[in-house]
Amino acid sequence: MNSTMEKTIGQMVADDYRTAQVFKAHKIDFCCKGNRTLSEVASKKGLNLEALQEELDTIKDKSQASQPDVASWPLDLLVDYIEKKHHRYVEEHIPILNQYLDKLCRVHGERHPELFEIFEHFKVSAGELAMHMKKEELVLFPWVRKMVEGIADRETLEAPHFGTVRNPIQMMMQEHDNEGERFRKIAALSQDYTPPTDACNTYRVTFSLLQEFEDDLHRHIHLENNILFPKAEAMEKKLLSN
Repeated sequence: MNSTMEKTIGQMVADDYRTAQVFKAHKIDFCCKGNRTLSEVASKKGLNLEALQEELDTIKDKSQASQPDVASWPLDLLVDYIEKKHHRYVEEHIPILNQYLDKLCRVHGERHPELFEIFEHFKVSAGELAMHMKKEELVLFPWVRKMVEGIADRETLEAPHFGTVRNPIQMMMQEHDNEGERFRKIAALSQDYTPPTDACNTYRVTFSLLQEFEDDLHRHIHLENNILFPKAEAMEKKLLSN
């Protein structure tokens, strides 16, 4: 147990993604705020530390479909995976959710004015995420791929134009925090994506898609904050020190 207590919750999820289910159930942010220990989280949330540890142990013991061991992947494969799975997911689902939310506001907005605020938060998030992903695809990810190639070919690389990989990473992490906070507001406004009693099928589908979008965003941010970014910094340090 001591070794577990010393790990951050982000590292725990990186080691075994099944533990994310426990953190989600207790509304513990393991992606944007994954640098906290289990004891810190339990104290902050007023949770019983031993009971929380038991839940984590139980979830690990259950037989579940295995998640890909992304923590062991080479970094060029990981950025390809993030781009093709999570970036593509965001790009495909934004127009769908924009259409559904617009319809909900027109049809149900008078009885449920919170829909306008939810839609506004989502529109801002959609725009910010689009710019965020482009910065990753045009600046950060190419440098990660170049570092992997440099190690494979035993090349000496010059420092990138942005100085060090830590600079874009800090920007990306701040933007992750912003989106995490924005979706916390959406979740609160929607009563954790619970449709009202008078909700039509479109209403229910929209809230389900919003929750799915948030879940994918959590996984996306986790892969970057807790796995990709620290490994990219370590790789750059090794490359540029040679």
